[in-house]
Amino acid sequence: MIFEWGQRTYVMGIINVTPDSFSGDGVAAAVVDPLPGDAVVRAVDQARQFLADGADILDVGGESTRPGSVPVSIAEELARVVPVVRALRTALPEATISVDTYRAAVAEAALDSGADWINDVWGLRMDPDMAALVAARGCPVIIMHNRSQPKDVAQEQRLGGRYVGIRYTELMIDIARELTEQMAIAFAVGVREEQIILDPGIGFGKTVEQNVELLDRLGELKALGRPLLIGPSRKSFIGYTLDLPPDDRVEGTAATVTIGIDRGADIVRVHDVRAIARVARMTDRIIRRAAPSQPGRAGS
Repeated sequence: MIFEWGQRTYVMGIINVTPDSFSGDGVAAAVVDPLPGDAVVRAVDQARQFLADGADILDVGGESTRPGSVPVSIAEELARVVPVVRALRTALPEATISVDTYRAAVAEAALDSGADWINDVWGLRMDPDMAALVAARGCPVIIMHNRSQPKDVAQEQRLGGRYVGIRYTELMIDIARELTEQMAIAFAVGVREEQIILDPGIGFGKTVEQNVELLDRLGELKALGRPLLIGPSRKSFIGYTLDLPPDDRVEGTAATVTIGIDRGADIVRVHDVRAIARVARMTDRIIRRAAPSQPGRAGS
């Protein structure tokens, strides 16, 4: 698929191959090695439906990144991700597949199995081999801003975890500076500028108020010159604002996506693809004057 940044908003559908997703939508009730075949079938069915509903990109993740989550081993992440990526590439040969991982070994195996993009929630800072892998493969990479620390997490049973007490000298200046530093890591090993997509990391090491401010001021990051991805879907800043659990945040997500597109988002990463793809298309029609489009075109 050819991506023409600025022409319309692209929708990334989230495929969680986990038993502990904060949103409760993981396709695996329990994950063992090898991944149960029914979990792979559920992932393919979900992906096929996402494409029919208007997704442009499928993002496969094998480790929960919710506040307070426990990391899994490389072996377990590989066992979760690789069979699904391989099955998606076979079943949906034209789909754009992203893999949500910060580990170079998982990224390499996923690319070998048919993935197209790498979505690194630690923005090339966690695994020193990731940037070189991206350079060698020439694949698109999503570089995310992230200040998450377990010590800063506050948990509430109904609404989930949120970050508290996070301090920035100046929120948008700090995020822009740190994203620039992360891009420098990429450039130092030969990653081309056109490979890079930036994600300001809504929900990652930011308080409820900081997430709201970031979304409102997202347009300031356009100065970095790269496409912007946002991932506000079902996140706790919506839940704590509306006093709603993760599975009841679609309207809040729709509001954040609308504002995000208005402020310059190029990609929206979401759970509720059907509803949010419609929101994106309608918002594009108003803001970008984009011609009406039909769902299901991606991967076809």
